[in-house]
Amino acid sequence: MQNLKDKVAVVFAASGEIAGAVARSFSGHGAKVYVTARNLDAVKTLAHEIKASGGHAEAAKVDALNETEIDNFLKKVVADNSRLDIVFNGIGVSYSEMGGRPPTTLATFEQFMSPLEKLCGSQFLTSRVAAKYMIQTQSEGTILLFTAALSRTKVPNLAGITAASAAVEGLTRVMAAEFGKEGIKVICICSGALLETKRISGWIDASTKQLGIPQEQLVAQYKAFDILKASPTLKQVGETAAFLASETGVAFNSHIIDVDCGKLNML
Repeated sequence: MQNLKDKVAVVFAASGEIAGAVARSFSGHGAKVYVTARNLDAVKTLAHEIKASGGHAEAAKVDALNETEIDNFLKKVVADNSRLDIVFNGIGVSYSEMGGRPPTTLATFEQFMSPLEKLCGSQFLTSRVAAKYMIQTQSEGTILLFTAALSRTKVPNLAGITAASAAVEGLTRVMAAEFGKEGIKVICICSGALLETKRISGWIDASTKQLGIPQEQLVAQYKAFDILKASPTLKQVGETAAFLASETGVAFNSHIIDVDCGKLNML
């Protein structure tokens, strides 16, 4: 079902697996998709894959932390299409980018602020620039932010990324209240750890080697909080994003949408 037919969608940080899955779903539901990232080769490959599947996609190099690049790119999208309907930002950070997992008493101020600037800062920039163009073109579009389940769990030694994840959720509610009068929806997708992604599988592999325990044991510990036997997939995250951006998804606005099949340890 093409419930996004003729919609114009932009996906930032599309070199990542989650954003790539969202872009594929947008295209599969009929949207014209622009995929952007700092890694141009990666999004060119993604765009080629989407076009090979019968979709319409274009790739561009855009740094989702550079407001000038974001603005210039969205200005071009609007000039080419006279509208902007959907924006998703799938930016993420790794533990190595944050300087590891130091205890809060030892973490530097820079280590604490780094994920806040990158995660919440990027979502702030792409969302507010997108809103400006949606308002100008009266697109009444959908802005989709992305956060991690750390926002509402209790894991030690992750002060910065946990604070950043919670901040993205707060930002979602504020922008929904501001942009709603223009017919713009603002929604945040909160994904649990997706075991099929390279980031999570790599973390599991490194942790099992460091701790000297079998992978099965570590996975079982993580899944101990699952309400269902099923775990979320990349495709399900993408399809959730496509639904939220559709006319049917209008019932959701300002909400934080958990895509995790249910967790007992989530607030």
